[in-house]
Amino acid sequence: MELYFTKLEWEHHCFPIASTPDGLCYVGAFDEPSELFEDWKRKYLPRAEVLIDDSRINPYREQLLGYLQGEQTAFTLPLHPIGTPFQLDVWQALQAVPYGSTATYSEIAAAVARPRAIRAVGTAIGKNRLLLVIPCHRIVGKNGDLIGYWGGLNMKRRLLALEQEICPNSM
Repeated sequence: MELYFTKLEWEHHCFPIASTPDGLCYVGAFDEPSELFEDWKRKYLPRAEVLIDDSRINPYREQLLGYLQGEQTAFTLPLHPIGTPFQLDVWQALQAVPYGSTATYSEIAAAVARPRAIRAVGTAIGKNRLLLVIPCHRIVGKNGDLIGYWGGLNMKRRLLALEQEICPNSM
């Protein structure tokens, strides 16, 4: 399998993105060390050949930059999330959280018909490697606290602030 890879630059940040022929499969954290992508690839796509092919990755780059520049609020290109069936269910529930809004871990647990599995939902959210696109940054603690984000709380704050600039009355 081919794995198309590049690093996206935005403002003063650089982060990895990758896709398979089936869709976008990886969007890393701002300034993420390259070893994290390499570890993910080794674990989930060990036989994939990493290729640099701008024609394959540019459509994803353009949509991600459109989001980061406040020009687009939804992603329309195909995704190829890689996870367990439960993780995929949780990630699908995350995609239902509207741009500019937040939800709690318990609301996501209820959305996947597992209202008592809040910790398992939190673990599944933490395994999401399609940051920005599968919007785990929109998930907050029960009292609204910003907790638990793979990209770090500074990135989470920045993404939520960006969405609030575009949709100021949605939270």
